[in-house]
Amino acid sequence: MSDSTFGAIYRISLDEPEDFWGAAAEEIQWTKSWDLVLDKSAAPAARWFVGGELNTCYNALDRHVEGGRAEQAALIYDSAVTGETRTYSYRELRDEVALFAGVLNRNGVGRGDRVVIYMPMIPQAVIAMLACARLGAVHSVVFGGFASRELAIRIDDCEAKVVVSASCGIEVDRIIEYKPLLDAALEMSAGQPTCVIYQREMLTADMQPGRDRDWDEEMALAAPHECVPVLATDPLYILYTSGTTGQPKGIIRDNGGHAVALKWTMKSIYDVDPEEVYWAASDVGWVVGHSYIVYGPLLHGCTTVLYEGKPVGTPDAGAFWRVISQHRVASMFTAPTALRAIRQQDPDGELIPQYDMSEFRSLFLAGERCDPDTLAWSEQQLGVPVIDHWWQTETGWAIASSCLGIDNPTVVPGSSGRPAPGWDLVVMGPDGNELLPGEVGALCARLPMPPSALPTLWNADERFVDTYLSSFPGFYETADAGFIDDNGYVHVMSRTDDIINVAGHRLSTGALEEVLTSHSDVAECAVVGVSDQLKGQVPVGFLVLKVGAAGTAEEVVEDVVALVRSEIGPVASFKSAAVVDRLPKTRSGKILRGTIARIADDEPWTMPATVDDPVILDEITAALSTMGYPR
Repeated sequence: MSDSTFGAIYRISLDEPEDFWGAAAEEIQWTKSWDLVLDKSAAPAARWFVGGELNTCYNALDRHVEGGRAEQAALIYDSAVTGETRTYSYRELRDEVALFAGVLNRNGVGRGDRVVIYMPMIPQAVIAMLACARLGAVHSVVFGGFASRELAIRIDDCEAKVVVSASCGIEVDRIIEYKPLLDAALEMSAGQPTCVIYQREMLTADMQPGRDRDWDEEMALAAPHECVPVLATDPLYILYTSGTTGQPKGIIRDNGGHAVALKWTMKSIYDVDPEEVYWAASDVGWVVGHSYIVYGPLLHGCTTVLYEGKPVGTPDAGAFWRVISQHRVASMFTAPTALRAIRQQDPDGELIPQYDMSEFRSLFLAGERCDPDTLAWSEQQLGVPVIDHWWQTETGWAIASSCLGIDNPTVVPGSSGRPAPGWDLVVMGPDGNELLPGEVGALCARLPMPPSALPTLWNADERFVDTYLSSFPGFYETADAGFIDDNGYVHVMSRTDDIINVAGHRLSTGALEEVLTSHSDVAECAVVGVSDQLKGQVPVGFLVLKVGAAGTAEEVVEDVVALVRSEIGPVASFKSAAVVDRLPKTRSGKILRGTIARIADDEPWTMPATVDDPVILDEITAALSTMGYPR
């Protein structure tokens, strides 16, 4: 298709959203058709496919088994930390899911009940998620190994009837016991849910009689459970994300709009076909894992890869290429920080030719902005389109992207592509006016948002409105800052709270980071604003150098200060940078800029030159331990 085809499709999606998404919904099997494609009068936000009924698990598994894909691979489990690889066909995965749905039902779970899933990256996590969907129950996945207090808050907030967990998770060089963390969480929790524990062979967890159930024993007693139809507007899952008040926000994803949008994206955005292998190198605890490890690929009839381990940051910088080669991956989704880590270890891409990547066609990036230098390096080394696209936990799929299945797009380095069909994006100024092309401001989406975007927060309609809809009436506030250029390409520069004010000049930390990463010795970086008595804020850079960097730390710092002065100008007041071995990150690879800024504000010039690999319990602990500051 041509670029003009994309423009026509995009206009239809905005001008005739009911027709556009109604046609997309024909790709999903419904037990009852909808009364309204779009109910704009619903509060607090519009709802999609009102009155329709379906089952998401049926569309992800049973439909393919019945339609001739029973023996096709549905899920490939690849564990770099145990050396185990296992493939589940669609029939095998359907049968395991149906049986575990029976386990949950035996333990009191029915339509609308909530189940917390606290597991490592093993097939049982995917089975548990799909089993909830099969019953019409609502799952809430929490990272395995997440801090007990945070786990307890989530168990109580969603009033979980059952918690599904495992005896342990495995890092590269150690075992993390999950059960003590879960036990501690339940001691803090007001509720006392039943626990189903999967015992891994490398560690057996202690069980509490009367409360804890053994996964294998329960599976032996259960009978398979059929799919339970639910309303399109019923919640499929709750995914908690950080909140500014300290209380996490429960993002709701409904069944109907979610299934329609994700099925549509697999071909239109990622350009993959049923039977092809798709790999999202993420964790099921993140929205990427929900959307593109579990639901999107299976709804589309693809084979999805579940990877346990850290593809980068280990002695094996070729782990990505091994998985792509071994499992014949057609398209992959990862975070830019992963590529920067690979580039740091293998700057000339010498490991890539060792693997057969002949079936690999595209690489998609998200999670944080990809600097143009890393994108160019990736394209050069891999010889395939590298697409930086932008989306959020709240949206469930891309707000902006180059849509490979619709056109042959021009990739503009530094941008996230054009707004995806269904997303009417504008840039707003602080006084609520729409800004001109090229002007940096708050990126907002005109309401209604397309299917799969959150309709509200769990039990918090007022907070939903206050957080997302109140600053710019009629718009969803993304809390990301950036601009849209003259050709309609979206440039996401930073979070709105990462716009720093230097002596009255508003500067994007993303623009500063783009300059820093253009230096040949810089693998990745973070720029934060720290308090300054004279100018209000000044930017400070933290740099990770490539292996075999030509310059010393002092020389590189001197160079990047000069670069910023040359590219952005003296107005940036960029005079300080520090070289560190690594940057503190979340498990999805996002750099913890806010925490770095808080640390830097306390003691800006005592940053250690060498940092240790942290034991990550939560984001703050990770940041403080990584940067060398005890809690």
